[in-house]
Amino acid sequence: MTEVLYYAVPFFVLLLVVEAISFRHIEDDHLVGFERNDTRTSLTMGTGNVIINVAWKLLVVAIYAGLYELTPLRLDPHNPLVWVALFFADDLAYYWFHRVSHENRVFWASHVVHHSSRHYNLSTALRQTWVPMTYLPFWLPLLLVGFPPWMVLLAQSWSLIYQFGLHTERIGRLPRPLEAVLNTPSHHRVHHGANEQYLDRNYGGILVIWDRLFGSFEPEGERVRYGLTTNIETFHPVRVAFHEYIALWHDIRRAPSWRERAGHVWHGPGWKPAEEEA
Repeated sequence: MTEVLYYAVPFFVLLLVVEAISFRHIEDDHLVGFERNDTRTSLTMGTGNVIINVAWKLLVVAIYAGLYELTPLRLDPHNPLVWVALFFADDLAYYWFHRVSHENRVFWASHVVHHSSRHYNLSTALRQTWVPMTYLPFWLPLLLVGFPPWMVLLAQSWSLIYQFGLHTERIGRLPRPLEAVLNTPSHHRVHHGANEQYLDRNYGGILVIWDRLFGSFEPEGERVRYGLTTNIETFHPVRVAFHEYIALWHDIRRAPSWRERAGHVWHGPGWKPAEEEA
C-alpha cells in the first residue's frame, strides 16, 4: 500500500503531456502555460522526491506499525463507517500539516519547493520536496486511535492522487455545489498565488470545508500571480530544494539573541523582529 501512488505516476505523465500539447493547439493568452526549464526542474524535483521516499517510507511504515502495536484501540477495516471516518481524518490531518507548512519557517523550508514555480500546470504538482519528513507527526494520531497503518498509507495516496489534478488552469470553476465542498483547481490556484489576498489561503487536500471552518478560505477573484513573494532566480534542482534552509540558517546566524533565533525558527517566512517591523 505504500507504493499505490507510484502506480499513478505513468498516468500523471500522460496527462501532463496532454495538457502541454493543448497549449500548442488551443492558445489562450490569459493562461501561463508551460516553460521548458521550469517543467524540467519540476520533473527533476518529483523524481528526487520519489527516490528519497523509497527509503523514507520504510521508516514511516516502521513507526506507524510500532504506534499501532502500542495502542489497544482497533478500527475494523470491514466496517464502511471506518472508511468514512478515515477519509475525513486523513483530510483534516492534511489540512493542519499544510497550514503549519506555511506558518512555521522550518516546515516552510521543505514546502516552499512546491510553490517555487511561476507557472501553474500539471508539472507543478510534481515539484515536490526532497525533505519529506515534515509530514510525519500529523498522521500519528490516526494510528493511535486504531486505524491500521496500511489504511493510513492508502488514504495519503488517494489524497495526493486527487490533488495532482488541481494543478491546472485548463479547468475553470466547477458547479457551485462542488466548489462549496471540494478543493478544486480554482481554489488551489488561489493557494499558489503570490497576490497579497491569496497568501496562506486554501490549505485543503480533497475538501475545502476545513478552510471555511477555520477561516482560511479565499475564493478566486483577480488574476493569480504564481510563485513566491520573492521568487528564486534559478532552475537548479539542488538550489530549489534547499534554498530556504540556507536562508533560514543565515537569518539564525545573524540574529543577535536566542529569542530572535527562536523567532526565525518558530514563525512563518514573513516574520521579522519587532524592531525591524517598526
